[in-house]
Amino acid sequence: MALKEIIAIVRPNKMLATKKALEEMGFPSFTAFKVLGRGKQGGRLKELAYRVSPEVAEKLETSSYGFIPKRLLLVVVPEAMVPKVVERIIRVNQSGEHGDGKIFVLPMEGVFRVRTGEEGLEALF
Repeated sequence: MALKEIIAIVRPNKMLATKKALEEMGFPSFTAFKVLGRGKQGGRLKELAYRVSPEVAEKLETSSYGFIPKRLLLVVVPEAMVPKVVERIIRVNQSGEHGDGKIFVLPMEGVFRVRTGEEGLEALF
C-alpha cells in the first residue's frame, strides 16, 4: 500500500484542535515541532504568543519583523486517506487570515519500526 507524508504548518493555538481531529480520523501518531517562519506578508502582530507594549505594537504594525512561531506536523497516512486528512487539517486551521499555514504532501518510500523491524502499515499502526 502506498504511503504519503503530510507536512502541515499551523498556528500554535490550533495544535490541540488539529491533534484531536487527527486522532478522530484514526491517526493518533505524528511528530510535531516548534518552528519559526514567515509568509509573504512578513508576519502579523496577533501571531505572537505574548503581549507587547503599545509602543512596540505600533512599531510592529508599521513594519515587518523576523519570524512567527508556528507548529510543524509530520504525519504518514495511506495514500487513499490524503484528501480527507488534508481537508480536515484545513477545516480545523482555516480562519481566512494570513498565517493560517501550509500543507505539503510528499511520497513516502518506506516506514520501519526500529523496535520490531516491522515495515509499512504495520510499522505505523
